[in-house]
Amino acid sequence: MIDEERPSKTRRKREMHELQALGERLLTLNAGQLDAIGLPDELRTAVAEAQNMPPRESRRRQVQYIGRLMRDVDPEPIREKIAAWNGQSREHAATLHGIERWRARLLDDEAALGEFLRERPGADSQRLRTLIRNTRAEREAGRPPKSYRELFRLLRDILESP
Repeated sequence: MIDEERPSKTRRKREMHELQALGERLLTLNAGQLDAIGLPDELRTAVAEAQNMPPRESRRRQVQYIGRLMRDVDPEPIREKIAAWNGQSREHAATLHGIERWRARLLDDEAALGEFLRERPGADSQRLRTLIRNTRAEREAGRPPKSYRELFRLLRDILESP
């Protein structure tokens, strides 16, 4: 009689491969992120050793070892932390894209500055006008984009402030 409670061999192998893949994902994290996860000492040491290995056979064996160590760890908190970091990265990228869109609109459309100042009444309008004018002059003269970058920084400060 087959025990219905016991997972199949295929399912166990799939779970082990998933744990090994999660272990490989740990190799891409920096030391601060690994500390934030709170890995057991043996697993943390194994990950640190694998990060310092060249991507050859020894590293492959080390990743398999990490997969074995992962069997004794609850993987859900690790997955949640990594998912949260990925979400923050996407959110940060979206913020930067929004800043870049505002910069492009301000440089291309004269009316965009008025709209921006209505949305952000506390913004330094004189500084924005100066940077927009300087950026346009830089473009026409073919000079390095100093004001262009400074405009981005100012917009970032304004848009990220509460």
